[in-house]
Amino acid sequence: MAAYLPPIEKPKGMLIKVAYRIARRMFGKVPEGMKVFVPRMPAGFMSFSSKIYRLDKKLQLASETAMLIRQQVSSTNGCSACMDVGRWFALRKSADNAARFDALWEYRTSPQFSDAERAALDYATELTANKMVSPDTFTRLASHYSEREICDIVWLIASQHLANMTNIGLGIGSDGLCELALERASATSRKATHQDVHRVNSNASSSDGARM
Repeated sequence: MAAYLPPIEKPKGMLIKVAYRIARRMFGKVPEGMKVFVPRMPAGFMSFSSKIYRLDKKLQLASETAMLIRQQVSSTNGCSACMDVGRWFALRKSADNAARFDALWEYRTSPQFSDAERAALDYATELTANKMVSPDTFTRLASHYSEREICDIVWLIASQHLANMTNIGLGIGSDGLCELALERASATSRKATHQDVHRVNSNASSSDGARM
């Protein structure tokens, strides 16, 4: 399904052009959400994104837990665009994250998750789905995390919800970034193999010439 607003392929501002270039180099393409939203509201996007980046760098919560929480919020809200991006960043950090992301739907019983992570994911799921949290859920969360870490978790849920609603409200879906990353990796591997074969053949030809 196409986004409700048409993507802007050729933005006018220099900063947005640079942002497109960076995104294309990073992902292999400019995500549709970026092309729909950023050119129409550049100041809001740049300001919001930079603040999220700065705040995320200052979180005391473990980065692995933060990624899981963001992904769970996106999954609960049904934002395929954010789920795609979240998984892309997780796999970029470590291929080992794939198994935990795949098991996220069964986090309550999967051995992939600790009791602390289950408490955080329960809290994130309940707050996102119900817009409220029971005292029992909060008590379990507080038994595993400091007051500062709890604030980190609330920030992650709130900021991810905003990103989800932005994409859902504009009809923006997944860009298939993870699949594209696999295709690029495969292409790079094939190119490297071709170069190795060419190098071997060249060396063999040089050796034969030297013997003659």
